[in-house]
Amino acid sequence: MTDTRTNSPEPDQGKAAAPGKMVAGAALTRGELRAERQELRRRKRVALLLVGPLLVFVFFAFVAPIASMLYRSVYNPTLAELIPDTIHQLGKWDGAQLPDTPVFTTMARELKLLAQERKAGILAAAVNRAYPGASSLINATARKMRSLDDEQLKNSGADELRNADPGWTQLALWQAIQDVGHVYTDTNYLTALDLERNAQGEIQQRDSTRIYLQLYGRTLGIALTITLLCIVLGYPLAYYLSHAPRRLAGALMVLVLLPFWTSLLVRTTAWIALLQTNGVLNSIFQALGLTHAPLEMMYTRFSTIVAMTHILLPFMVLPLYSVMRGIDPSYVRAAISLGSRPWSAFLRVFLPLSLPGLSAGSLLVFIISVGYYITPALVGGTSGQMISNLIAFHMQHSNNWGLASALGTLLLVLILALYWVYDHLVGARNIKLG
Repeated sequence: MTDTRTNSPEPDQGKAAAPGKMVAGAALTRGELRAERQELRRRKRVALLLVGPLLVFVFFAFVAPIASMLYRSVYNPTLAELIPDTIHQLGKWDGAQLPDTPVFTTMARELKLLAQERKAGILAAAVNRAYPGASSLINATARKMRSLDDEQLKNSGADELRNADPGWTQLALWQAIQDVGHVYTDTNYLTALDLERNAQGEIQQRDSTRIYLQLYGRTLGIALTITLLCIVLGYPLAYYLSHAPRRLAGALMVLVLLPFWTSLLVRTTAWIALLQTNGVLNSIFQALGLTHAPLEMMYTRFSTIVAMTHILLPFMVLPLYSVMRGIDPSYVRAAISLGSRPWSAFLRVFLPLSLPGLSAGSLLVFIISVGYYITPALVGGTSGQMISNLIAFHMQHSNNWGLASALGTLLLVLILALYWVYDHLVGARNIKLG
């Protein structure tokens, strides 16, 4: 029987497809692929150009200052630049006995040069931080060395230095000069933690005043108190705003945002007028017979907490309001209809749903309050000062930028650690809710 089937061409299954790729059932040629890649690169360049100014701003406004702070906290080239030869010779000194005569001679010669260049005060201030009393010693000796000629310094510089002041025969002074002379040092961090190194190089508690750890504890205590007060005041207000009619809520929200439209200095000055000895509050208390003498409210921790709570309260209300506004009221009504009491429905339904806003507002208020400077400086006094005020003091008055950088770095590490704890707690809670 003859096979009458026509021989139709079968598709070649083993033959490779045409170069390109399939998009919506159509094959792209090499040229079209090349054009697509070029278009993709062009879009990436445009996106980078649009984001570029923001990246530059972030680098110069945040990354560079933080990097500079970290570097300054361990970099201390002052003595190495002012008396390089003395520091080089002290690098070979064991510190057990007074340095050899050449070290005294070199110090006398370099003190004369510093006196001529009017830089002896910089050296005196740097050494005085490690050895109190060195400032007057170095300045007075530099003036005496300036009157000597080079030949005298070369022949009897060591004797002239010893005769200038008996303090140059103190072993602790030379140990302080050797310690401060290190270009890279951890001294600033030890000082910021109220620690120091003894003669054997071991780390121990400072024998003198210990103020920095106490100030860190006070700062955290004030920040935590302000955060709790903002929660107590801000949560009911945000709850009312989220359930009020839209027009009334908008009008009240304007009052919440009103402090943002007023200068921080003006708001702080207003609290000074309210809290001072002859201020508004004391006058009202005395007029009502509540007190017989003015209360000391200004320049205390109380005034710092009150003023900062008023300033930072909107930062708590706004996150809470944004979250509460998105909670469906039917959830609470459903809980009540199923037999739950209003307070139980609030605690079991509404409060857990509002926790993201509460945690965000708390974190925002706490971080801002930890680094606040202006308000504690104006109304805090001695007991209301925070660590930021001491950082500003070292930056502006004592010119100890290394210690200020170390204090700022520790504050940054502390805030990052707290944020890490917050992130893990909130993340674990979200996983449980999911």
